[in-house]
Amino acid sequence: MSEILAMPALRGADRPPPGVEATRMRGWLAAHKWLLLRRASQIFFLALFLTGPLFGLWIAKGTLASSLTLGILPLTDPLIALQSLLAGHVPEAAALTGAAIVLAAYALVGGRMYCSWVCPVNPLTDLAHWLRQRSGFDKGWQPRRDTRYWVLAAILAVSAATGGIAWELVNPVTILHRGIVFGTLFAGFGWAVLVAVFLFDLALSRHGWCGHLCPVGAFYGLVGLGRLPRVSAFARASCDDCMDCYAICPEPQVIVPALNRRDPDASPLVMSPDCTNCGRCIDVCPRDVFRFTHCLDRSTVAAGGA
Repeated sequence: MSEILAMPALRGADRPPPGVEATRMRGWLAAHKWLLLRRASQIFFLALFLTGPLFGLWIAKGTLASSLTLGILPLTDPLIALQSLLAGHVPEAAALTGAAIVLAAYALVGGRMYCSWVCPVNPLTDLAHWLRQRSGFDKGWQPRRDTRYWVLAAILAVSAATGGIAWELVNPVTILHRGIVFGTLFAGFGWAVLVAVFLFDLALSRHGWCGHLCPVGAFYGLVGLGRLPRVSAFARASCDDCMDCYAICPEPQVIVPALNRRDPDASPLVMSPDCTNCGRCIDVCPRDVFRFTHCLDRSTVAAGGA
Protein backbone atom coordinates (compact mmCIF):
# COMPACT_ATOMS: atom_id res chain seq x y z
CA MET A 1 0.00 0.00 0.00
CA SER A 2 2.85 2.40 0.82
CA GLU A 3 4.18 1.94 -2.74
CA ILE A 4 0.85 2.96 -4.21
CA LEU A 5 0.52 6.02 -1.98
CA ALA A 6 4.04 7.15 -2.88
CA MET A 7 3.41 7.12 -6.62
CA PRO A 8 2.08 10.06 -8.64
CA ALA A 9 -1.44 9.99 -10.02
CA LEU A 10 -2.22 7.32 -12.56
CA ARG A 11 -1.98 8.01 -16.28
CA GLY A 12 -5.05 9.51 -17.85
CA ALA A 13 -7.20 7.12 -19.82
CA ASP A 14 -6.87 9.35 -22.90
CA ARG A 15 -3.09 9.14 -23.00
CA PRO A 16 -1.47 7.04 -25.76
CA PRO A 17 0.47 3.87 -24.81
CA PRO A 18 3.89 4.47 -23.22
CA GLY A 19 6.60 5.22 -25.74
CA VAL A 20 4.37 6.65 -28.47
CA GLU A 21 5.37 10.23 -27.73
CA ALA A 22 9.05 9.32 -27.41
CA THR A 23 8.89 7.54 -30.77
CA ARG A 24 7.26 10.57 -32.39
CA MET A 25 9.91 12.92 -31.01
CA ARG A 26 13.07 10.82 -31.37
CA GLY A 27 12.23 8.20 -33.97
CA TRP A 28 11.51 4.48 -33.56
CA LEU A 29 15.11 3.31 -33.31
CA ALA A 30 16.15 5.82 -30.64
CA ALA A 31 12.98 5.12 -28.64
CA HIS A 32 13.65 1.36 -28.66
CA LYS A 33 17.43 1.38 -28.33
CA TRP A 34 17.69 -0.32 -24.96
CA LEU A 35 14.98 -2.85 -25.80
CA LEU A 36 16.89 -3.86 -28.94
CA LEU A 37 20.16 -4.08 -27.01
CA ARG A 38 18.54 -6.26 -24.35
CA ARG A 39 17.14 -8.62 -26.95
CA ALA A 40 20.53 -8.77 -28.65
CA SER A 41 22.15 -9.57 -25.30
CA GLN A 42 19.65 -12.35 -24.55
CA ILE A 43 20.17 -13.86 -28.00
CA PHE A 44 23.95 -13.60 -27.59
CA PHE A 45 24.02 -15.48 -24.29
CA LEU A 46 21.70 -18.14 -25.67
CA ALA A 47 23.83 -18.43 -28.83
CA LEU A 48 26.92 -19.16 -26.73
CA PHE A 49 25.29 -22.42 -25.68
CA LEU A 50 23.76 -23.25 -29.07
CA THR A 51 26.90 -23.09 -31.21
CA GLY A 52 27.98 -26.50 -29.90
CA PRO A 53 24.79 -28.50 -30.55
CA LEU A 54 24.16 -26.72 -33.86
CA PHE A 55 27.63 -26.28 -35.35
CA GLY A 56 30.01 -28.34 -33.21
CA LEU A 57 31.70 -25.16 -31.94
CA TRP A 58 31.57 -25.54 -28.17
CA ILE A 59 31.89 -22.06 -26.69
CA ALA A 60 29.84 -22.84 -23.59
CA LYS A 61 28.92 -26.39 -22.57
CA GLY A 62 25.98 -26.85 -20.22
CA THR A 63 23.26 -24.35 -19.28
CA LEU A 64 22.91 -21.17 -17.24
CA ALA A 65 22.78 -23.39 -14.17
CA SER A 66 26.32 -24.71 -14.70
CA SER A 67 28.65 -24.46 -17.67
CA LEU A 68 32.23 -24.63 -18.89
CA THR A 69 33.24 -21.81 -21.22
CA LEU A 70 35.94 -22.42 -23.84
CA GLY A 71 36.85 -25.59 -21.98
CA ILE A 72 38.53 -23.52 -19.27
CA LEU A 73 36.21 -21.17 -17.37
CA PRO A 74 33.65 -22.79 -15.04
CA LEU A 75 30.50 -20.78 -14.36
CA THR A 76 27.86 -21.81 -11.84
CA ASP A 77 24.61 -20.19 -10.75
CA PRO A 78 25.43 -19.11 -7.18
CA LEU A 79 21.83 -19.71 -6.07
CA ILE A 80 22.15 -23.35 -7.11
CA ALA A 81 25.49 -23.59 -5.30
CA LEU A 82 23.89 -22.14 -2.17
CA GLN A 83 21.00 -24.61 -2.32
CA SER A 84 23.48 -27.45 -2.77
CA LEU A 85 25.46 -26.36 0.30
CA LEU A 86 22.28 -26.08 2.39
CA ALA A 87 21.25 -29.53 1.16
CA GLY A 88 24.49 -30.91 2.56
CA HIS A 89 26.21 -31.49 -0.78
CA VAL A 90 29.49 -29.64 -1.14
CA PRO A 91 30.02 -28.83 -4.85
CA GLU A 92 33.33 -29.57 -6.50
CA ALA A 93 36.01 -26.90 -6.37
CA ALA A 94 35.38 -25.93 -10.00
CA ALA A 95 31.68 -25.39 -9.31
CA LEU A 96 32.43 -23.25 -6.25
CA THR A 97 34.94 -21.25 -8.26
CA GLY A 98 32.36 -20.75 -10.99
CA ALA A 99 29.78 -19.58 -8.45
CA ALA A 100 32.28 -17.11 -6.97
CA ILE A 101 33.04 -15.69 -10.44
CA VAL A 102 29.36 -15.19 -11.27
CA LEU A 103 28.68 -13.75 -7.82
CA ALA A 104 31.50 -11.20 -8.16
CA ALA A 105 30.42 -10.21 -11.66
CA TYR A 106 26.81 -9.56 -10.72
CA ALA A 107 27.80 -7.80 -7.50
CA LEU A 108 29.76 -5.40 -9.70
CA VAL A 109 27.35 -4.82 -12.59
CA GLY A 110 24.08 -5.34 -10.72
CA GLY A 111 22.46 -8.64 -9.91
CA ARG A 112 19.12 -7.95 -11.52
CA MET A 113 20.73 -7.10 -14.83
CA TYR A 114 20.56 -10.88 -15.13
CA CYS A 115 16.77 -10.57 -15.25
CA SER A 116 16.68 -8.11 -18.15
CA TRP A 117 19.84 -8.88 -20.08
CA VAL A 118 20.39 -12.65 -19.72
CA CYS A 119 17.31 -14.51 -18.46
CA PRO A 120 15.52 -16.35 -21.33
CA VAL A 121 12.17 -16.08 -19.53
CA ASN A 122 12.21 -12.28 -19.77
CA PRO A 123 11.07 -12.14 -23.44
CA LEU A 124 8.21 -14.50 -22.52
CA THR A 125 6.97 -12.27 -19.69
CA ASP A 126 7.54 -9.16 -21.81
CA LEU A 127 5.30 -10.68 -24.48
CA ALA A 128 2.63 -11.39 -21.87
CA HIS A 129 2.84 -7.78 -20.69
CA TRP A 130 2.62 -6.45 -24.26
CA LEU A 131 -0.49 -8.52 -24.92
CA ARG A 132 -1.93 -7.51 -21.57
CA GLN A 133 -1.58 -3.81 -22.41
CA ARG A 134 -3.25 -4.25 -25.78
CA SER A 135 -6.06 -6.26 -24.25
CA GLY A 136 -6.88 -3.40 -21.90
CA PHE A 137 -6.53 -5.47 -18.74
CA ASP A 138 -6.12 -3.66 -15.44
CA LYS A 139 -3.23 -4.35 -13.07
CA GLY A 140 -5.02 -7.37 -11.69
CA TRP A 141 -3.88 -9.12 -8.55
CA GLN A 142 -0.66 -7.61 -7.20
CA PRO A 143 1.09 -9.72 -4.55
CA ARG A 144 3.33 -7.91 -2.12
CA ARG A 145 6.72 -7.36 -3.71
CA ASP A 146 8.46 -8.93 -0.74
CA THR A 147 6.65 -12.19 -1.60
CA ARG A 148 9.63 -13.17 -3.78
CA TYR A 149 11.91 -12.97 -0.75
CA TRP A 150 9.62 -15.30 1.15
CA VAL A 151 9.67 -17.66 -1.84
CA LEU A 152 13.48 -17.44 -1.85
CA ALA A 153 13.62 -18.23 1.86
CA ALA A 154 11.22 -21.13 1.32
CA ILE A 155 13.28 -22.81 -1.42
CA LEU A 156 16.42 -22.50 0.69
CA ALA A 157 14.60 -24.02 3.65
CA VAL A 158 13.26 -26.86 1.49
CA SER A 159 16.79 -27.57 0.21
CA ALA A 160 18.08 -27.77 3.77
CA ALA A 161 15.19 -29.94 4.92
CA THR A 162 15.09 -32.38 2.00
CA GLY A 163 18.74 -32.61 1.02
CA GLY A 164 17.86 -31.83 -2.59
CA ILE A 165 17.74 -28.85 -4.94
CA ALA A 166 14.00 -29.08 -5.50
CA TRP A 167 13.65 -25.62 -7.07
CA GLU A 168 15.51 -26.64 -10.20
CA LEU A 169 12.73 -29.11 -11.02
CA VAL A 170 10.28 -26.23 -11.52
CA ASN A 171 12.60 -23.28 -12.22
CA PRO A 172 11.25 -21.69 -15.45
CA VAL A 173 14.72 -20.34 -16.33
CA THR A 174 16.34 -23.77 -16.15
CA ILE A 175 13.42 -25.46 -17.93
CA LEU A 176 13.40 -23.01 -20.85
CA HIS A 177 17.18 -22.74 -21.27
CA ARG A 178 17.75 -26.48 -21.02
CA GLY A 179 14.81 -27.15 -23.33
CA ILE A 180 16.16 -24.81 -26.02
CA VAL A 181 19.78 -25.94 -25.78
CA PHE A 182 19.08 -29.68 -25.65
CA GLY A 183 15.79 -29.73 -27.57
CA THR A 184 13.84 -31.20 -24.66
CA LEU A 185 11.29 -28.43 -24.14
CA PHE A 186 8.33 -30.62 -25.09
CA ALA A 187 9.78 -33.92 -23.91
CA GLY A 188 8.16 -33.67 -20.47
CA PHE A 189 5.87 -31.35 -18.59
CA GLY A 190 8.33 -28.48 -18.21
CA TRP A 191 6.45 -26.55 -20.88
CA ALA A 192 3.45 -26.46 -18.54
CA VAL A 193 5.46 -24.38 -16.05
CA LEU A 194 6.30 -21.88 -18.79
CA VAL A 195 2.69 -21.69 -19.92
CA ALA A 196 1.64 -21.09 -16.31
CA VAL A 197 4.12 -18.21 -15.97
CA PHE A 198 2.93 -16.69 -19.25
CA LEU A 199 -0.77 -16.95 -18.34
CA PHE A 200 -0.11 -15.63 -14.83
CA ASP A 201 1.43 -12.45 -16.27
CA LEU A 202 -1.13 -12.17 -19.07
CA ALA A 203 -4.37 -12.77 -17.21
CA LEU A 204 -3.76 -12.40 -13.49
CA SER A 205 -0.98 -9.99 -12.55
CA ARG A 206 0.91 -7.20 -14.33
CA HIS A 207 4.60 -8.17 -14.34
CA GLY A 208 3.53 -10.74 -11.77
CA TRP A 209 6.26 -13.35 -12.10
CA CYS A 210 9.38 -11.20 -12.46
CA GLY A 211 8.11 -8.36 -10.28
CA HIS A 212 6.55 -10.27 -7.41
CA LEU A 213 7.34 -13.98 -7.26
CA CYS A 214 10.61 -15.04 -8.91
CA PRO A 215 13.13 -16.08 -6.22
CA VAL A 216 16.00 -15.91 -8.73
CA GLY A 217 15.35 -12.20 -9.20
CA ALA A 218 15.11 -11.77 -5.44
CA PHE A 219 18.48 -13.45 -4.96
CA TYR A 220 20.25 -11.44 -7.63
CA GLY A 221 18.71 -8.24 -6.29
CA LEU A 222 20.43 -8.90 -2.97
CA VAL A 223 23.68 -9.71 -4.78
CA GLY A 224 23.65 -6.37 -6.62
CA LEU A 225 23.01 -4.04 -3.67
CA GLY A 226 26.30 -2.21 -4.28
CA ARG A 227 26.25 -2.32 -8.08
CA LEU A 228 28.14 0.27 -10.13
CA PRO A 229 25.73 0.90 -13.08
CA ARG A 230 22.67 2.93 -12.18
CA VAL A 231 19.76 4.62 -13.85
CA SER A 232 19.60 8.31 -13.04
CA ALA A 233 16.71 10.76 -13.35
CA PHE A 234 19.36 13.41 -13.92
CA ALA A 235 16.93 15.73 -15.77
CA ARG A 236 14.01 15.20 -13.40
CA ALA A 237 13.23 18.93 -13.46
CA SER A 238 12.09 18.38 -17.05
CA CYS A 239 9.60 15.65 -16.08
CA ASP A 240 6.04 16.50 -17.11
CA ASP A 241 4.42 13.66 -15.12
CA CYS A 242 3.32 11.80 -18.26
CA MET A 243 3.70 8.52 -16.30
CA ASP A 244 5.11 6.60 -19.28
CA CYS A 245 8.04 5.39 -17.18
CA TYR A 246 5.73 4.05 -14.48
CA ALA A 247 3.53 2.35 -17.04
CA ILE A 248 6.42 0.53 -18.72
CA CYS A 249 8.67 -0.26 -15.73
CA PRO A 250 8.37 -3.80 -14.29
CA GLU A 251 9.38 -2.34 -10.89
CA PRO A 252 7.75 1.14 -10.94
CA GLN A 253 8.22 1.71 -7.21
CA VAL A 254 11.97 2.13 -7.74
CA ILE A 255 11.49 5.33 -9.77
CA VAL A 256 9.63 7.29 -7.09
CA PRO A 257 12.62 8.50 -4.98
CA ALA A 258 14.73 9.38 -8.03
CA LEU A 259 12.00 11.66 -9.42
CA ASN A 260 11.60 13.55 -6.15
CA ARG A 261 11.73 17.20 -7.23
CA ARG A 262 10.64 18.60 -3.87
CA ASP A 263 13.90 17.76 -2.12
CA PRO A 264 16.92 19.16 -4.00
CA ASP A 265 19.20 16.94 -1.92
CA ALA A 266 17.41 13.73 -2.92
CA SER A 267 19.60 11.55 -5.10
CA PRO A 268 18.48 11.26 -8.74
CA LEU A 269 19.90 7.73 -8.81
CA VAL A 270 17.63 4.70 -8.72
CA MET A 271 19.03 3.04 -5.63
CA SER A 272 16.63 0.14 -5.13
CA PRO A 273 18.06 -3.37 -5.68
CA ASP A 274 14.78 -4.19 -7.45
CA CYS A 275 15.84 -2.12 -10.49
CA THR A 276 16.80 -4.40 -13.38
CA ASN A 277 18.72 -1.71 -15.33
CA CYS A 278 16.56 -2.57 -18.33
CA GLY A 279 16.52 0.94 -19.80
CA ARG A 280 12.77 0.91 -20.44
CA CYS A 281 12.33 4.26 -18.69
CA ILE A 282 15.07 5.78 -20.87
CA ASP A 283 13.44 4.50 -24.04
CA VAL A 284 9.91 5.73 -23.39
CA CYS A 285 10.62 9.11 -21.79
CA PRO A 286 9.88 11.90 -24.32
CA ARG A 287 11.68 14.46 -22.14
CA ASP A 288 14.96 12.52 -21.83
CA VAL A 289 14.75 12.55 -18.04
CA PHE A 290 16.70 9.30 -17.55
CA ARG A 291 20.14 8.01 -18.48
CA PHE A 292 22.54 5.25 -17.49
CA THR A 293 25.40 6.33 -15.24
CA HIS A 294 27.35 5.03 -12.22
CA CYS A 295 26.73 4.85 -8.49
CA LEU A 296 28.85 7.94 -7.66
CA ASP A 297 27.02 10.28 -10.05
CA ARG A 298 24.71 12.69 -8.17
CA SER A 299 24.45 15.29 -10.92
CA THR A 300 21.18 16.79 -12.07
CA VAL A 301 20.29 19.45 -14.61
CA ALA A 302 17.61 22.09 -14.49
CA ALA A 303 14.70 22.10 -16.92
CA GLY A 304 15.96 23.12 -20.29
CA GLY A 305 19.56 22.56 -19.20
CA ALA A 306 22.20 20.58 -21.05
